[in-house]
Amino acid sequence: MHYQDALAEEIRDSAARLLAEDVGPGDITAELIPEKQWARARVITREDTVLCGVAWVDELFRRLDPSIILNWRAADGDRLEAEQVLLELEGPARSLLTGERAALNLLQTLSGTATRTRQYVDLLEGTGVRVLDTRKTLPGLRLAQKYAVSCGGGHNHRIGLFDAFLIKENHIASCGSIAAAVREARDIARDLPVEVEVETFEELDQALEAGADVIMLDNFSLDDMREAVRRTAERATLEASGNVDAARLKEIAATGVHCISSGALTKDVKAIDLSMRFLPQDGE
Repeated sequence: MHYQDALAEEIRDSAARLLAEDVGPGDITAELIPEKQWARARVITREDTVLCGVAWVDELFRRLDPSIILNWRAADGDRLEAEQVLLELEGPARSLLTGERAALNLLQTLSGTATRTRQYVDLLEGTGVRVLDTRKTLPGLRLAQKYAVSCGGGHNHRIGLFDAFLIKENHIASCGSIAAAVREARDIARDLPVEVEVETFEELDQALEAGADVIMLDNFSLDDMREAVRRTAERATLEASGNVDAARLKEIAATGVHCISSGALTKDVKAIDLSMRFLPQDGE
């Protein structure tokens, strides 16, 4: 399935799951509100953020109550400052209250992913080094978080186990050697990139000899990264991985690697503090 089609399907499925999880057979607290009461509300961010999740929120409220009107004041990828309004809503008060938490949960998580990614991208500005995500995503949110990384200016590694080869220690052991594993990968799908994870210079040399497209330097020291760059001499793309955090980004980039991957973009995400508040009714 094409990525955009898969993402559209994921948005629909996520909205349905979120509503089923939170609303269940019905929102009993919302029944306190008169059925025909109309309301207006605003969603604001309590902290600086990069927005992500517009399409998910649109789909969620569409499923919940098509009469709700959403007026976005920002788009995915926009930088927002604390206390900035990002969304205005209007519709039946019951429906706004019912959809509030499910919508904010998704929005704050994806915005958190985009915000962390933008932090990393900003730290590497001018270096030419790309920030990559990993498969260490929150369960059930793979495509959503991959999309959020792109909104933050980062780049997607492979989406799953189907769109690129990543040959690791156990694959190498099972195939007998790096060379055998790379040959087998080429036989299976010549049009897909082949990446090999290495832990030593000996494995690096073997991966280069085998013709790997990308070589992941797993937990290499800064000095060893520099030596790996010298040995590789642009014969493959070099990816630094392992113990990557914001404090080490610039040092790693200075070694000459082409990209840096970090699971922290997605697995250690800190949700953004968002708030929805009803506005006074006309005449109040």
